Amino acid sequence: MLGNPIERGLSAALIVALTTACSPNAASPASPDAAEPSEAVTTSPRHPVSGLEIIEVAIISGDTRTSFKTELAVSQADQARGLMFRETLGDDEAMLFPNDPPQTRSFWMKNTPISLDIIFIGPDRRITNIETAVPYSLESVASDGAVVAVFEIRGGLADELGIKSGDLVEWQATG
Repeated sequence: MLGNPIERGLSAALIVALTTACSPNAASPASPDAAEPSEAVTTSPRHPVSGLEIIEVAIISGDTRTSFKTELAVSQADQARGLMFRETLGDDEAMLFPNDPPQTRSFWMKNTPISLDIIFIGPDRRITNIETAVPYSLESVASDGAVVAVFEIRGGLADELGIKSGDLVEWQATG
């Protein structure tokens, strides 16, 4: 028999916990008749290569809205890696590098075998400048002033789509 009140309290708590956990009324995720959760838990899609969250980013150029499935590079490590070692980037794919607070940004193409249009986005979410970067170049391309994000698409695509400085860039913040 348990002598002191603390031992009796712990023993009673353990019995309640075990009975509740083993109770047939406790729904198990593996159980076919387990109750559905009241709200479905949604997870953001992830890119199969980078594992980064994919969000939609749209560029509004005049009357044209162009959407991209965009990998969101938030962490310092993800931003440093960027699109290094990637052999392809589809015309509807991109990568976004957000930063807060706004700051001058520069990028290079070390270990990046594809040409990229690097689009710098100002605090008003409008494109400040676009630079085309060539594969493997160690020459930096920089923003024209402080930016809130950098957006990368396939090299030459900005010209093909008529994307230019002053165009609006929209995305939904996550987190």
